[in-house]
Amino acid sequence: MIRNKRGLAVLAACVLIIGVLGGCGGSRNNAGSEGREGPGSAAVKLTMWGAVPPENGPQEVADAWNAEHPDIQVEYVRFVNDDDGNLKLDTALSTGQNVDLFVNYTLTNLDKRIKGGTALDLGEFSDYNIDEKMGTDAASWKVDGKYYGMPTKKNAAFFALNKDALDQAGLAVPTAWTWDEAREYAVKLKAQGFKYGLVQHTATFVDPLDSVLVKDGYVKADGTSNLDDPLVGKWLDTLNGMMKDDATTPPLGEQLTSKMPVENMFLGGEAAMINIGEWLIRSSNNMTEFPREFKIAFAPVPRLTDNEADFVKSGGLGDFISINAKSKNKEAAWEFLKWYADGGMIPMAAGGRLPSSNAVDQDTAIRHLLGEYADTYDEASLEFVLYGDKTPTFVRSIAQEIVDMRAQEYEKYFLGSQTAEQTVRNMVKRHNDWLKQNQ
Repeated sequence: MIRNKRGLAVLAACVLIIGVLGGCGGSRNNAGSEGREGPGSAAVKLTMWGAVPPENGPQEVADAWNAEHPDIQVEYVRFVNDDDGNLKLDTALSTGQNVDLFVNYTLTNLDKRIKGGTALDLGEFSDYNIDEKMGTDAASWKVDGKYYGMPTKKNAAFFALNKDALDQAGLAVPTAWTWDEAREYAVKLKAQGFKYGLVQHTATFVDPLDSVLVKDGYVKADGTSNLDDPLVGKWLDTLNGMMKDDATTPPLGEQLTSKMPVENMFLGGEAAMINIGEWLIRSSNNMTEFPREFKIAFAPVPRLTDNEADFVKSGGLGDFISINAKSKNKEAAWEFLKWYADGGMIPMAAGGRLPSSNAVDQDTAIRHLLGEYADTYDEASLEFVLYGDKTPTFVRSIAQEIVDMRAQEYEKYFLGSQTAEQTVRNMVKRHNDWLKQNQ
């Protein structure tokens, strides 16, 4: 009898201990894991929206994370980075659809989402220093001194050049040059039998203009437009001369109406140089669609000013990933975002998206970028434009209305319907009108 009572007492004590330990274990499993009830419950499901096709890296990233983190599973949803695609994302955010993380590709769109209350202030997390990991260029994405997301990609603007044609013309790969020198290169390279010496996307077409105005200011000290900066006229005259006098770059009207595939023209051997960025590598590594026998070299974008110290170039950091402020899984999203930025995004490098975090080895990133076709590139010049060129960079941050207004005016000039002087005068007037309306 006594033994039975003792046995019951021991059994009761064991049950009590197991209950306490079970309670502690449940608390550990729930800590920082929004959306989970405890052991055995379903995994947290995160949805990340971005504009890169899944097959160009995002799906491989999600698969790698999901294999390592069975308790937090990520689904990638693609939207097209145009007006309609961004509207689709904004609608999903505002109506409470399933969005935990999303990629911003412009400051304009980010600002709209901050004002809409859908981008989380990452200041509530203290275990990751964005400035230290990403460097000084990250600060261009701050809004009112705060990070409402994290820049994850190193932007790289550069000229890609046909190295074989350079060698045949006796031209060196530039490490710093002006638009006047680039114009001379275009003439000499076209003489090698190319249709054009230089082609460029309309997206990068206006970068020299912003390079000047970021440095000198879009607005003068008296509060009026600075679109009559002398270098604005220099840009207009240089490109117009290349289009009409030299015939070394496509007339803008022809390019716009034909939707000219400039990458195809460079990779197909019709153009000797292209003004582009790191996304070129996705196409230049596609030897099935774009077979080529020439080696590609890289040069920094040219400057309009003769003074190298006054030059800033398009670039900085991009792929700014925000956490939805209304997400029920903010902690889990934060864990994924840190992992992604510090190396998880490496599969994206094959599509030209180089990690900006200093936690990622540069050689590793370039190896993933070039893949099996490394010997078809001049790697020394690529490393220089990606990591060796210390020219300060900018991210375009002016209002979209100004971008559109400028394009309307300079297109008239390149189409021959107004002079350079009229173009500058019209841009200044319209900019001043806008400034008065938005004081």
